[in-house]
Amino acid sequence: MTNESETMARTDFADPIQRTPTGRDGPDRPAPEQRLPEKRLVVAIHDVAPTFAVPIAMLAERIDRILGGARFAMLVVPDHWGAARLDRAPAFERRLRDWADAGVEMFLHGWFHRDSTAHRGTATALKARYMTAGEGEFLGLDAIEAELRMRAGRDMVEQAIGRPIAGFIAPAWLYGPGAHAALKACNIALAEDHFRVWQPTTGRIVARGPVVTWASRSAARTASSLAVAAAARAMPDWIPTMRVAVHPGDVTKDTLLTSIDRTLRTLAERRTVSRYADLLTEPVAA
Repeated sequence: MTNESETMARTDFADPIQRTPTGRDGPDRPAPEQRLPEKRLVVAIHDVAPTFAVPIAMLAERIDRILGGARFAMLVVPDHWGAARLDRAPAFERRLRDWADAGVEMFLHGWFHRDSTAHRGTATALKARYMTAGEGEFLGLDAIEAELRMRAGRDMVEQAIGRPIAGFIAPAWLYGPGAHAALKACNIALAEDHFRVWQPTTGRIVARGPVVTWASRSAARTASSLAVAAAARAMPDWIPTMRVAVHPGDVTKDTLLTSIDRTLRTLAERRTVSRYADLLTEPVAA
């Protein structure tokens, strides 16, 4: 259950193991050229903006403690809902640079985060309104506007952190054709949606796997997200990459924080805690 789109990502659950019946690797080991990638855990804090400075710091401290270091990502919004420009919040900029210096990966996460597009298609309009609470900013933008916001946002975030961004992840994980064109035009290194992590310049998919995240907007959504997180903790480890995403609103409910802690600890015990950049070195099952 996602906090932004309120849907859990589907993924390709085909077991990528290819066993060899005989040979030096034995009957139960994959051949060297077919060995599986490590079982990885990738964690990200979404909606990082001056508006949410306190809950972001709370989540960062919590995740750092559980994972044993700054091995997670932050998704930065340059001007959240048009009311919180990053370049007008010097204290928060300094905090972002400190996190980046410590090893936190920094992604651009839209420009406003809010979706102000008048969607024409019925399906797109319904998705924008009901699945994302009006926050799928890049779903309906044309290529020119998407590229304009992407370039401006990248410049602002990179100025704050003093280094290149790791990539771009659209608000609510929703991309329209214009956003996809802008990713290529801006030479973005990595992008992510509900289903995958990929390199926009080549189209190469570097990870497939579900996103585990939580919802705080209603009791029903909270209960559903807690159930999904519990299922993820019990899920067999044959999925190569598990992604976990947390949001500022998660700190408003103790039940969500407890579930986040439990999920991170459980998955980190069984998987290699990784950065998005680590995914570039791994083979991915088709």
